[in-house]
Amino acid sequence: MHELSIAHGLVELVTEALVDSPDCRVLKVNLRVGVLSGVVAEALTFCFDVATRETRLEGSILEITTLPVILRCQVCDRSVELPDAVLFRCPICNTPSADILQGKELEVESFEIQDESDAQLGTSS
Repeated sequence: MHELSIAHGLVELVTEALVDSPDCRVLKVNLRVGVLSGVVAEALTFCFDVATRETRLEGSILEITTLPVILRCQVCDRSVELPDAVLFRCPICNTPSADILQGKELEVESFEIQDESDAQLGTSS
């Protein structure tokens, strides 16, 4: 299951990005996943929960945006979204095309954090 190694990579990536912010806790990670990436979103979500245990990301939400396949048709001179990723043909003129513009992504779009020191300032006994 390569989703587990992807989840561990996400934890490392976000943790490294926050190296200068030791008092921050991650609330949410926004990920863009293309249909052709080979990633199973449900498996990645499960693995993310496992990979984040006892890290700064524990309890955070993994929000996955699935990106469709978009190719460039040389005949129509348009960028078109494919209704499915089985046939790489322009849905307008039926011309085959291998000029894929979108659909292979696996990108961290953003992540949301909470500064724990600010949260602690708001509480008093």
